[in-house]
Amino acid sequence: MKMPGNMQAMMQQAQKMQEKLQADIAQIRVDGTAGGGMVTIKMDGHKNVLGVKIDPEVAGDVEMLQDLVLAACNDAVKKVDEESQKKMGGMLGGLGLPPGLL
Repeated sequence: MKMPGNMQAMMQQAQKMQEKLQADIAQIRVDGTAGGGMVTIKMDGHKNVLGVKIDPEVAGDVEMLQDLVLAACNDAVKKVDEESQKKMGGMLGGLGLPPGLL
């Protein structure tokens, strides 16, 4: 089925925008922290953990350390989601779609 020229151009533009968005998201780097910085998780835009930093003070208390690592991971995921939404919002704003459509 052949699309009208204008529709085909819009589809190509949307594909280019999606590719750029994926590249932008891949560049995201965030630090999630817990315990006032006692545990820090570095994460990329695809939610891969890139690094973990643990203050030696909490290394002896296993339960507290587990809770702090979990909280820092959740904080990092939240920050990745926020950054991704910002990038998507900025890019999709140029399409002129009605609010709430995506």
